[in-house]
Amino acid sequence: MSGILIYSELEEAALGLLTKGRELATKLGKPLSVALLGNEAADQADIYFAHGATQAYVGDDPNLTHFQARIYAAALAQMVTQAQADIVLIGSTRRGRELAPRLAQKFSAGCVTDAIGLSVQDQRLVIERRALGGNTVSAKVITSQHQVIAVMPKLYDAEPEAASAGEVIPVSLELEPPATKLIERRSKEAGVVNLEEAEVLVCVGRGLANKDDLSLIQTLADSLGGMVGCTRPISHEYHWLAEDQMVGLSGKEPSPHLYLAIGISGQIQHTVGIMDAKVIVAINNDTNAPIFKIADYGIVGDLYQVVPKLIERLQQELGR
Repeated sequence: MSGILIYSELEEAALGLLTKGRELATKLGKPLSVALLGNEAADQADIYFAHGATQAYVGDDPNLTHFQARIYAAALAQMVTQAQADIVLIGSTRRGRELAPRLAQKFSAGCVTDAIGLSVQDQRLVIERRALGGNTVSAKVITSQHQVIAVMPKLYDAEPEAASAGEVIPVSLELEPPATKLIERRSKEAGVVNLEEAEVLVCVGRGLANKDDLSLIQTLADSLGGMVGCTRPISHEYHWLAEDQMVGLSGKEPSPHLYLAIGISGQIQHTVGIMDAKVIVAINNDTNAPIFKIADYGIVGDLYQVVPKLIERLQQELGR
């Protein structure tokens, strides 16, 4: 027996993978299950059943209190074995990228991270990911008995199906104690954001003349209820924003519902990070800027004239 097992520490990512997993499971003729780790995880099983899982493998252990990739990979490996799963889909979050290769190593399995597409061709799972610096998309097929694929977050929307019952299966985990001890936990510095969770993202590039003008961009983002991101020069050359606010091939690859590119030319190293945005709006004073080739809507003009007018209109319409 073989099957598909879904795991992500983010519920939204796991539910999106289950939605896609229903399609894959039907085409491949495999059962679809989910792995849940941690205290009281079984209480959340019903929502996963409503999104297509037929079994929920639940494991808890004191060694899972704090995330350590080695421990979590060992726990997932035991769940994969009990589920008799040959395909494991993991959310390609920061933790997921660390977990996937560790899990694959335990089964001598092929592994692909940051997948941007899954399909079935000739009864084989075909995985798409960006290649050649983001200039193209390559299709891959894993030929090993087990397959471990880390899929980009927000690639698939969570779409529940008709409510159905599933089976909760406890897994007795046998885990070694962590090799390191957590001494202290500190909060991140104020202002650090998680762009991967942004529904609205306002991103700024070299078109911004001064660091002080970031307040204008922040006001626009606040008016839209969004977050602020940037291109590599803004974070790594000018150091106007934090590195974790950089969007692009070597930074974050968010999937917002609305993405505003302000003063961004649109080089491939940046645009590869926003291709999954639902709607792209570009503001640039260069009619020939590459960003307009991928934008759904474009405004040719000086950002210092356009952005204040947008803010004024948004505040009139939305009251914020």
